[in-house]
Amino acid sequence: MIQSTYKSMYRPNFYESTCLRCNDTVYQVDRVGPLKDFSFFHSGCFKCATCGTKLTLKTYYNNQHRQEDKEVYCSSHVPKIGPGHLDGSSVGIRSALNVPKSSFVNEQIRGPGRGSFDGEPINVKTHINGNSNLQASPPGYDRHGHYSPNSYPQTNHSDSPGYQYGRFDASALHIAHALKQTELQKAYRTHREKPIDCYLDRDEQRRLEMKHRKEEDDLYRKFARHREEEERRIRDEIHDEWEKELERLTNRFEREMQVKRKRDEQNILTLRHQQEREDLEKNMTLRRDKKKESLTRKMLEHERAATAALVEKQSHEMLELINEKRSEYMMAESLYVDGNEDVGYTDDLPPYPSHAPVPAPPALSKFQIYSDPIEFANVDQIAISVAQEDQKSFTDLVRQLVGRCGSDIEKARTIFRWITVKNLNTMSFDDNLRGDTPMGLLRGIKNGTESYHVLFKRLCSYAGLHCVVIKGYSKSAGYQPGVRFEDNRFRNSWNAVYVAGAWRFVQCNWGARHLVNAKEAPKAGNKTKSDSLRYEYDDHYFLTDPKEFIYEFYPLQPEWQLLKQQISLQEFEELPFVRSLFFRYGLYFSDPNTKAVMFTDSTGAATVRIAMPAHMQGSLIFHYNLKFYDSDGDSFEAVSLKRFVMQSVVGNMVAFRVHAPCSGAFLLDIFANAVTPKEYLTGEPMKFKSVCKFKICCEDLQTVMVPLPDCASGEWGPTKATRLFGLVPITHQDALVFAGRELEIQFRMSRPLTDFMATLHKNGVEEKRLSKFVTHNVSDDIVTFNISFPEEGQYGLDIYTREMGPIHDITGEKHLLTHCCKYLINSSKRN
Repeated sequence: MIQSTYKSMYRPNFYESTCLRCNDTVYQVDRVGPLKDFSFFHSGCFKCATCGTKLTLKTYYNNQHRQEDKEVYCSSHVPKIGPGHLDGSSVGIRSALNVPKSSFVNEQIRGPGRGSFDGEPINVKTHINGNSNLQASPPGYDRHGHYSPNSYPQTNHSDSPGYQYGRFDASALHIAHALKQTELQKAYRTHREKPIDCYLDRDEQRRLEMKHRKEEDDLYRKFARHREEEERRIRDEIHDEWEKELERLTNRFEREMQVKRKRDEQNILTLRHQQEREDLEKNMTLRRDKKKESLTRKMLEHERAATAALVEKQSHEMLELINEKRSEYMMAESLYVDGNEDVGYTDDLPPYPSHAPVPAPPALSKFQIYSDPIEFANVDQIAISVAQEDQKSFTDLVRQLVGRCGSDIEKARTIFRWITVKNLNTMSFDDNLRGDTPMGLLRGIKNGTESYHVLFKRLCSYAGLHCVVIKGYSKSAGYQPGVRFEDNRFRNSWNAVYVAGAWRFVQCNWGARHLVNAKEAPKAGNKTKSDSLRYEYDDHYFLTDPKEFIYEFYPLQPEWQLLKQQISLQEFEELPFVRSLFFRYGLYFSDPNTKAVMFTDSTGAATVRIAMPAHMQGSLIFHYNLKFYDSDGDSFEAVSLKRFVMQSVVGNMVAFRVHAPCSGAFLLDIFANAVTPKEYLTGEPMKFKSVCKFKICCEDLQTVMVPLPDCASGEWGPTKATRLFGLVPITHQDALVFAGRELEIQFRMSRPLTDFMATLHKNGVEEKRLSKFVTHNVSDDIVTFNISFPEEGQYGLDIYTREMGPIHDITGEKHLLTHCCKYLINSSKRN
């Protein structure tokens, strides 16, 4: 009540208030405030009272311990708490210091051994491949200096749903508060702005939009006139050409008719003339259609460029209007929401820039801004709800989207999600669309003159966000590893939007929703088809880190790589061909020499190694496909090319060793899927999605390669048995086994399994003939497989099992045996 009284008292004097520092009159054009107790300053007097440092509304501090002190200070000289007092941030340290000492060592926080640390709970992620000597590496790179998406410095998000690191038990709670204080210093923070309605009248913004719409209408009318003129020109050209050719045919026909006197000959000439005329008509129609197609393509390119230029100009004007009104408002009142405990006016949180900054690499990774899309659940729901309705103006659309968004990230997010939910590619439009109708807003999409990226830029300008459209190359549909970017086949566009204090990539088109199969049955009482359909979008393409984005997109302007060290087009071509799922699973290449094109050695072998993050090792299943590069052929001499690849998993590394059966080029496609052991044990078919592709080149094969035994597809070795079935190998931990004429393989069950079965395979020998050479027995929790080999050579051993329980489930379906693991065995008397 007192505060409102002060406001009413000071409101009439806003235009001639007094500066707290110099006591002279402050006029609106040079005023900062109102601040504490409605004090005002000249912009030149708005300095730290102690050191004289120039301050802004984002960087000033008040004395929180003396109410009568209305002065402003910088962060270094703001009065602090005196000795003997504890503020809120000290409580965590005090509680940690007061905890009684204990000899108990929490193994979740500190691993066994003196001075050792468990990397996961404290969020230190290093990729050690048999070497314990750690070296400091820059963010985003492993100790070899090779980029790893998991090497970014990460913050503690132990409260985030599904977060895998930083888990503590009850005995560790005495340090939780102290850790929270550290977390607040590391986590990304942002100001909560008041909605645009506070400083820009909706009607004023709509008036500017109407001006822009008139310019757009004029441009579309210009496009229509130009199209009509060009179509008329083509019709006239084709008609003139038709007349000339027809005249030539007619003259020739008349001359020949004068020569031929017999009726039969004249009839033959007449029929031939009619046929030639029909052929001419068909050819002229084809030529006309080709000309129109070529002309339409050229005109569309021109129209897109003209539309993009107009949107560029209009976006600049819209941003100027918003920045002008925002600045005027900030001179009178604070733009930021009060009462946000997590956000303060700090030096590291500058205001949103009024002019677009120059492109530069972001200081924070995407993970440091948000670790899970669930953090945007409320914002995403706004976008989904708005997408169900139609709006008559961009002003109304954007205000519905960003009206409840307090940060620039949330504004960009709602626009991104609206575009991905709206599914503009499949929308149907009326032929006669006016700009003042709801669907008329998107007529540029319908006409093909406006792309997702231009639309995203336009909507961002209405929300007051800087956004650019970037042109370049992309490894899009039809691209294969090893292809050179020599023409316009793979030209593409995408966006960079300035949020979270940096330029960040957005690819709306690739992030747009796509149809996936849904297991859910339609709801009762509603039999519409849409109930059984499920749509997904790809979150990878929202605020993508430059070090990941560069794997798929190469800008024509190098500065828009947003990398500290820019790469050339040739280096871009050499980067492995990866898809978004590769980064979603946290995969990375441990070998810095991994390229899009891999060359075999003299034996025809090449190996691709992919590393997994620790929290995904228990759930990721890989698969592969090998075929000839220049054809769809997937067999060599009637043998599947898959049998020339050995897939194995050791620790966090999955390796694909290709043995080319002949010289030439091959395409290796690697797939992955994340499943739980329970899902895998059902035996139901799994769907895999591509994560990366490689071109394997064998220039000179000096060794004849034989295919692997015809075992079940998938990885070799016992790793899968352990992580999915809890079956721990006792005798043989490696995929490759060297044995004599007899072999014993033992496992220990860590959970109940039953109905074991093993099959033996050898090239050129029927499986039935080998079945009698494999036996097994189970004793307590030990499973033993005994193999006697009928002859020397290379064998494959498949092992199957299922979980203990009823042989039929509640639906009456029988539980099938599931492939558990397989070994490659070389049997010889010398072993």
